[in-house]
Amino acid sequence: MEDVYIIGASSTRFQKWPEKSYKELTREAYLAALEDAGMAEGGPIQSAWFGNCGMWTEKQGSIRGQVCFTPLVREGLFPERVPMINVESGCATASMALNGAWKDIVSGQSNMAIAMGVEKTYFPDAPENTAALYNGGIDQFNPEEWQAYYAAAGDTAGKPFEPGSDRTIFMDTYAMQACFHMKKYGTTQRQIAASAAKNHRNGVDNPKAQYSFNLTIDKVLEDRPVTYPLTRSMCAPTGDGAAAAIVCSGSYLKTLPSEVQERAVKIAATTLSGGKYRTLDEPGLSRTAAEKAYKMADLAPDDMDVAEVHDATSFCEIYQCEMMGFAEEGKGGQLVESGGTSNGGKIPVNMSGGLVSKGHPVGATGLSMIDELTTQLRGEAGVRQVEGARRALAENGGGVIGFDEAACSVIILEKTT
Repeated sequence: MEDVYIIGASSTRFQKWPEKSYKELTREAYLAALEDAGMAEGGPIQSAWFGNCGMWTEKQGSIRGQVCFTPLVREGLFPERVPMINVESGCATASMALNGAWKDIVSGQSNMAIAMGVEKTYFPDAPENTAALYNGGIDQFNPEEWQAYYAAAGDTAGKPFEPGSDRTIFMDTYAMQACFHMKKYGTTQRQIAASAAKNHRNGVDNPKAQYSFNLTIDKVLEDRPVTYPLTRSMCAPTGDGAAAAIVCSGSYLKTLPSEVQERAVKIAATTLSGGKYRTLDEPGLSRTAAEKAYKMADLAPDDMDVAEVHDATSFCEIYQCEMMGFAEEGKGGQLVESGGTSNGGKIPVNMSGGLVSKGHPVGATGLSMIDELTTQLRGEAGVRQVEGARRALAENGGGVIGFDEAACSVIILEKTT
């Protein structure tokens, strides 16, 4: 089986871009990935995987990638007749696009492929589009099923299911999980705030982050309540952006210039798992994906030098550190509060600022994680660089089935040169 390497990675800045179209965001991330790979145009690319969740809210329900790349094909920047596969899996969309591109390489169908994710979640003149996009991430055919499930879980969680019109349903599900964790393990709201404050601090040093301001733990706790124990500073913002990665086979990499080879980052593992209606005290689907990834890469949690995890709320960093094996169950809050996920700690997590600071344009998020980790493993992250980082993990979940995400990706990257 061919080894697969990332030779180009990119991300736009994540922010509210009402003036930018999907096509413009696609162009920006694509051309930046080409430049990062040392390519003037995309001629060698043989397949493409394009991720997006919400373009249908603006009436582009199908052929989304083909539509966004049409100008690039016309201008000779992207090759003609290249197959483009459209991907959608909630917030895990971009990671699934990379998994598809990886499969094209390992199967021998392509020597070089691109994965792309683009999203707009901010519609100042059509807020109903934002609501529709997020509502698509939970069962709309039988909503009574998850409503009854959450209502029944209220006593176990120590928090009744009381959704509000000022937030998405996902914030309520995360809050219920956080309250259960607090009830069972003694995790505190202050520990959740410590994650948020750390990631806002990291975002200051990331020029691509949507938020670039410091917050103390106390300021996080004093921010506007969303749903206990979550405050606004603990929740990912609405925004727009795009990200991309160009991958190639190990044999093809040997034909490329030495400077490209020296910056290449190996995909040591990319694994997926699916969600289900689980009990609150049952491990989540991300643990399954992580175990598969460690086995594929022949590595262990302690081998990771840096990680990006899906902190749609700051409780998620605590929880995912446990699911990834960075902390014992129930000890994730202590790990974060002690500085264990800060730069210089046991396992630096979300040096990009994470979703709460970097931003979370749903269909682009997973590849923005890959852009950050590729930059880290190349030693090019500047003031947020994790010294000596050689191996990295990205965890990215999307949609909701009960207290699970509907889909989860875990990717392990390794610098081998």
